[in-house]
Amino acid sequence: MKRIFSVFSIFSGLAIALSLLMSLTFTQPAFAEVSEGAKIFNNNCAQCHAGGGNSVSGKKTLKKAALEKYQKYSEAAIITQVTKGKGAMPGFGKKLKSDQIKLVAAYVIEQADKGWVKN
Repeated sequence: MKRIFSVFSIFSGLAIALSLLMSLTFTQPAFAEVSEGAKIFNNNCAQCHAGGGNSVSGKKTLKKAALEKYQKYSEAAIITQVTKGKGAMPGFGKKLKSDQIKLVAAYVIEQADKGWVKN
């Protein structure tokens, strides 16, 4: 009888452990995905603005302080700049769709807030 009780106890314990294990929610680790805005930026803007810099005019970077200084620290201002261009920067309004330009503007603000530091 003790042997039957032991076997029953073992199987009961395993059944409880299995049911608890199955009730847990497992998630995959979050891997940094490249946003659509980042992809568009990298394909169209990074040639001159890699890492938030400016290879044409070193003072007018995409760093937060420079964007604020030149009244460009808003998505609306960046959308206008990217669409129409200004100075040495060409306009991308005919090359990119408006939703793509909005994604780039959001990405630039996000990166400026982070200090253009890679994750």
